[in-house]
Amino acid sequence: MTYQEIFEKAKNIFMKSDVSGIQEKLAFQFDIVGEGEGIFYAEVKDGVLSVEPYEYYDRDAVFTCTAEVLFKIAEGKLDPVMAFTLGKLKVDGSIEKALKIKDMIRNAEE
Repeated sequence: MTYQEIFEKAKNIFMKSDVSGIQEKLAFQFDIVGEGEGIFYAEVKDGVLSVEPYEYYDRDAVFTCTAEVLFKIAEGKLDPVMAFTLGKLKVDGSIEKALKIKDMIRNAEE
């Protein structure tokens, strides 16, 4: 997959998330490594989600993984904590805020 294909697929998955109940600002950057490597971010602000193909400097956490791991996490097929424990996901920044990605993912599955 190319970076553009990875970004579009990830954006489509994330945009299914119901973030209306998340009133705090959350900003996550995703650094995709390996095939189709690149950077994009997802931000929740005032209950609205934005997903853009840029680096985000005012981020709470950076997730580094392959596209395959990202899709498994985003689709709810792989728990992000388990991915981190297995060394498949690297997290830099606020671990407390990074764990809130689970709320976003859970809402996307419903």
